[in-house]
Amino acid sequence: MMDEDNNKLIWPRFALAGGTVEVSVEHFDPRRGRDLLEIGGVRTVLTAASAKRLMAVMPSGPEGTCTVDIISEGRKAPHSEVIAGTAIATGMHNVANPAIDPSDGAVIVTRSGSRGQQLPNTLYRIEKDGYVDELPVSVMNPTGIAFSPEGKMFVSNRAAGEIYIIERGEEAFFFAGGLGIVTGIVFDTDGFLFAGDRTGRIYRIDEFGSAETFAVIEPSVAAYHLAFGPDGRLYVTAPGMTSSDVIWVIDSDGRAEIHFRGFGRPQGLAFGPEGDLYVAASHKGRRGIFKLGGDGNAEWIVSGQGVVGLCFGPDGEMIVSTRDTVYSLPVGVA
Repeated sequence: MMDEDNNKLIWPRFALAGGTVEVSVEHFDPRRGRDLLEIGGVRTVLTAASAKRLMAVMPSGPEGTCTVDIISEGRKAPHSEVIAGTAIATGMHNVANPAIDPSDGAVIVTRSGSRGQQLPNTLYRIEKDGYVDELPVSVMNPTGIAFSPEGKMFVSNRAAGEIYIIERGEEAFFFAGGLGIVTGIVFDTDGFLFAGDRTGRIYRIDEFGSAETFAVIEPSVAAYHLAFGPDGRLYVTAPGMTSSDVIWVIDSDGRAEIHFRGFGRPQGLAFGPEGDLYVAASHKGRRGIFKLGGDGNAEWIVSGQGVVGLCFGPDGEMIVSTRDTVYSLPVGVA
């Protein structure tokens, strides 16, 4: 557990390989390498430096709690600590949130491929012991993953505009179609499945696979990502091409309003164990995962490049997916 002084020295507390952290220093001299910075024993790249503030890239390799050391005139001195994400799967192609299998806590992720590309293996389970298992069923371009209140697994196919039920992780059965470029999917507490067609529609689908338009919002250039909040409303990101994209919130009657404006290309979103909303996005030049508080402020929680989704594990850990890697972060210590 890090104390308040550490939080003032390095920001944010959590980082993925390639992410940038901001380090407060005194009398740092970056000229000709006079003063250097190491994270977890690995020399880091400085993207900006002054006598009082550094921008440092989290190096590949270190995992867990890492000491940040300043090396001056050949002498190393501990400065602070940062928690680096532990890579639990690589070689994926993630385009949305990972998901947790409620039956055993395994993480479900995708190797989606480009649109219309059929890869031999597209769905994977990351077991609690770290073993990565290929599911013996292949869905083209799997995008969104959701589990029903009864624990059944559903997967969207953005190329065909269809959703499938995955039975016992072995067979895929058609559930619903005609859903456009369907991306994010999520269940409400009543068992209705909601699916986002990035061209502008959110569908509500009943237990028989019958879909109706639930809401209409602005189209997205990439995907819709969906999550239900503790207030029972549906929260949606629709990444665009500006630095002022919005998060939509939709009530039970399908009325949409802006919940937050100011993110750049917001991607996956999820509610944490305490009911806070976390969003993968860029904001004010920073990238990674941000927590939206009740005051409307976005707090930088995790630094990372190319983050597309997240979810929370049964022990409070945050599972974060970049385009090709899945990480675990013990944010429960925050």
